[in-house]
Amino acid sequence: MDIAQETASSRNDAPNINKWLVPLAVATFAVGTDAYVIAGLLPNIAEGLEVSVAKAGQLVTVFALTFAIAAPVLGWLLSSLDRRTALQLALLVFAIGNVATALSPNYTVAMLSRVLAAIGAATITATASSAAVAIAPPERRGRAMAVVIGGLTVSTALGMPVGTLIGATDWRLTLWAVAGLSALAFVGVSVGLPKISVPSTSLAARLAPLRGASAVTILLATLLVMAGHYTLYTYIAAATADSTRSFTYALTLILLAWGIGAVVGNVIAGSMVDKLPPFPVAVVSLGAAAVLLAISPLAVGGALIIAIAWSAIWGITDGMPSVVQQYRLVALAPESAPVLFGLNSSAIFLGIALGGALGGAAQDWSWLSVSTLGIPAAILALIATLLTLATKPKSGSREERE
Repeated sequence: MDIAQETASSRNDAPNINKWLVPLAVATFAVGTDAYVIAGLLPNIAEGLEVSVAKAGQLVTVFALTFAIAAPVLGWLLSSLDRRTALQLALLVFAIGNVATALSPNYTVAMLSRVLAAIGAATITATASSAAVAIAPPERRGRAMAVVIGGLTVSTALGMPVGTLIGATDWRLTLWAVAGLSALAFVGVSVGLPKISVPSTSLAARLAPLRGASAVTILLATLLVMAGHYTLYTYIAAATADSTRSFTYALTLILLAWGIGAVVGNVIAGSMVDKLPPFPVAVVSLGAAAVLLAISPLAVGGALIIAIAWSAIWGITDGMPSVVQQYRLVALAPESAPVLFGLNSSAIFLGIALGGALGGAAQDWSWLSVSTLGIPAAILALIATLLTLATKPKSGSREERE
């Protein structure tokens, strides 16, 4: 049954909508766990594949870069398929990629299998987001996107530590667990999601929003703020060393607080953009990120309770922009949602990669230490805020009315 027919009588039926959103969130949770957990398993992976930790780290890099390149391309190539079919194909490729990684006899096979997994992951995130937009009525669109994006966010708070724990004895078990999650999501999508068709438009029409400054500015701001967050987050263990030295599980508490905060930020942003124009919500979320990153040197080296409290609030500022920026993109051009969401996923993962690289390079600067990485990180978030302010939508524009 087509979504347009099925939702005609149930668009305001919250239980039905939530039933459809759950398998989408499970799918993005699997993607987030797969993307982030490898970093925590690098020593074990390096030993198992008989390579250095630095070389094993390239498995993370190739996943992120493949994801960033594949997301917009596959968003366009698969846009003619209904969302359920596209998700089924993506989840199948993603599962095969993770099974292949788990069975990898050597580094080369592992590298190729990470490329395959990333291709599936890139398609999942963009397709799940566009499906959420198609499912939800306008007044619930923000909250629907928050649920789907929340799967990625919860993976940092729950999937990453649990996956690391599972893989403590054998890293391959974690990849099998991720493959199992994707299989669960496949069943959920197949059974619980209706056929969701999106408008058929030409490539030129789908890329039309990129000819204006608004979409490009939103994507650039997303890239910059994510780079800011991950300039510090990538090295949070080293940055909080003074705060975590006295307690074995201190770092786990800090990361858990950050993850919970990010989930809360998703929920807050989803609710706010359903009630308020998205532009001011975006400015507040980006500006708040700049503030929390700027004060990080005062929090990461002090008492543990201060570091935990700061981390929770910082997590909120990380969780908000993803929802707000996606909402702004779909407000600009709903008919181009699959391609725009693919580009948004690219911006997020390029920002993560850039942040990790910048954080590593910045530690070699003579005036900076790992505990003050929040300073260059805050500058990136501030630039994102100023860029957004400089391109305020005109009064009466679609984004202002949303």
